[in-house]
Amino acid sequence: MTDKPTRRALMRPVQLLAIAFGSAVFALLVGAMSMGAFTQQPVEVIAQAWTVAAIIAGIVFIVVLLFVAMLLLVVDPADVTKTIDRPILLPDDEDDSAT
Repeated sequence: MTDKPTRRALMRPVQLLAIAFGSAVFALLVGAMSMGAFTQQPVEVIAQAWTVAAIIAGIVFIVVLLFVAMLLLVVDPADVTKTIDRPILLPDDEDDSAT
């Protein structure tokens, strides 16, 4: 076995789903409040507000899940454990920066 972290160890699927679910709940509450779900209106208006908020939450869940999964594909597992002992923004050639 190697001691390199795998992609699964970097971000477990439960954590990925939890981030997407938290974002969807936030979008659900914001959508419901902005559509007037917590006001004194007829039942049809409140039901329509919750329906639109649920659709928004579903879209946000899928988009955040795909976005975080795509960002996870960019990370190289070998670079996570590598120590960096120099400034990141400096060029690799130290001879060019000295002149």
